[in-house]
Amino acid sequence: MKRVFVTVGTTSFDDLIERVTSPEAVQELKARGYQHLVLQVGQGSILPDSDSCHELTLEAFRFKDSIAENIKCADLVISHAGAGSCLETLGAGKPLLVVVNDKLMDNHQLELARQLHQDSHLLYCTPSTLTETLKTMDLAVLSSFLPGQPKHFANFLDRALGVQ
Repeated sequence: MKRVFVTVGTTSFDDLIERVTSPEAVQELKARGYQHLVLQVGQGSILPDSDSCHELTLEAFRFKDSIAENIKCADLVISHAGAGSCLETLGAGKPLLVVVNDKLMDNHQLELARQLHQDSHLLYCTPSTLTETLKTMDLAVLSSFLPGQPKHFANFLDRALGVQ
């Protein structure tokens, strides 16, 4: 059973949860063969129940001590653009679609997502373009991110945030 894991981290990102559970996005996921949708909704105001999505098997929770097992079991991870979530997913070797919260001011998350996308490690979009991205995404273009090299990561962050 192909699984999608969605994480918003420790904050709230209701726009992402609303969009990924919309009939249009669910239809695109189903068309790509996904059958199971797991949502980590954080502090958001939306906590969908398992009956709210008839096309896919749905699970939702707010927090866990670790989401490593959810990431490991996923065939696709859809995540907010937090560095921790991105690096944990990429380190696990999972395809990653980052949804940037375009309502944030001084959006360093966009710079991080953009740089990781330029390096072919992930795909990214905004909540309003999520359904179209699900329709057109090609996960085969993604390349592995080599974890465990702090110097490389530090250089990457410097480039992504424009420090160099």
